[in-house]
Amino acid sequence: MMQKTVHIRNKPVEVTLSVAAEKQLQTAQAEILAELELYFSCLIRKKVRFHAARTNDDSIPVCPGLRLGFRPVMTAHCGKDFEGDEPPVTDFPIHNPDAFIPHWVRIDFIQGQWAGEFGFHGKGP
Repeated sequence: MMQKTVHIRNKPVEVTLSVAAEKQLQTAQAEILAELELYFSCLIRKKVRFHAARTNDDSIPVCPGLRLGFRPVMTAHCGKDFEGDEPPVTDFPIHNPDAFIPHWVRIDFIQGQWAGEFGFHGKGP
């Protein structure tokens, strides 16, 4: 298991990678972006989304093959009038984004899928 502290917007974030995640990164063909999505709308939701890393974002490197990003998002309205499983989201302009940077992130690779969670004080790795 690997633990490392990185900084998002100058705020420390403790990242923990499982042994399975470390092994998967060693064999991955492309760099992975673990995007910490904080969703504001009718509710607040935390979700880690995994994508192929992009070179034009403000994500930060964690280790070879893995980048970490933070993205607050929102929907235009509440309800169920949308296509697919989830409503479309847009970036959420937070006046003080530093206050919402998580304190910890856990990343795993379970049954062929990336999995992650993040949180704030007291519930870390």
